Amino acid sequence: MRELSVATIATHLEILINQASFNLGERELCALREAQARESSASGRAILSELLQNADIARLEGRPLCQDTGVALVFLDIGQDVHIVGGDLQPAIYRAVRNAYQDNYLRKSMVEHPLARKNTGDNNPPIIHIRIVPGEQVRMRFAAKGGGCENMSRIGMLTPSAGREGVMDFIVRTVCEAGGNPCPPVVVGVGLGGNFEKSAMLAKEALMRPLGDHAEREDDAEMERELLARINAEGHGPMGLGGTTTALAVHVISHPCHIASLPVAVNIDCHSHRHAEVIL
Repeated sequence: MRELSVATIATHLEILINQASFNLGERELCALREAQARESSASGRAILSELLQNADIARLEGRPLCQDTGVALVFLDIGQDVHIVGGDLQPAIYRAVRNAYQDNYLRKSMVEHPLARKNTGDNNPPIIHIRIVPGEQVRMRFAAKGGGCENMSRIGMLTPSAGREGVMDFIVRTVCEAGGNPCPPVVVGVGLGGNFEKSAMLAKEALMRPLGDHAEREDDAEMERELLARINAEGHGPMGLGGTTTALAVHVISHPCHIASLPVAVNIDCHSHRHAEVIL
């Protein structure tokens, strides 16, 4: 049995928050550069150039990639042979979020009640997802999820008769109806199967996959390729102002489901695809 302190987890979470907030990943940068090179629209190329410049400024000057510094999402895969010591895990995560958002002057976006709308003042609480997995390591992933892209996400409880084409149409329609609201070019996470809540979790999990890595199942990977082509062919383009780069990638995760159901969830992320991870 390996021991791991909550203080170590909290310290590394603060590092992940800083990393994701100020440094766009290399895969994301490469995807934007490639998109700029092939974009057919002059205005689209100009927007992509500005996005790349924004990423450079954020990295060099220590400024947030976006003014919406997002809901703090924390994914923890905890090995079953790990004993977490030194206090309670959830309060430690809360402290790490509070410290990172306050010390780095990141905007606090969480409100205490959905209707009262009083700001919590420290971007707590985060959304925490924990899984118990084999081994004696802890894999921790952080994502900063902005409101503009999250608001454009959808769940469809389709009937099995909708089939593959019905699923494809729902996904493409969701992205197209979003227009410029999620600040395209976007990354599209798709959860296919499970049930109502499982499909949403799968879609969120899909966004955490390294950008451009295809699904393990070949039929899901083929769907990803077709969806990306269809979405970009719609012509919404960067920031929804026209062009051939509406999405940088589509990631699909599928799961078994009930014989009477065909759930599909679409979780959209903006061009500032902010995430980071560490294995402890």
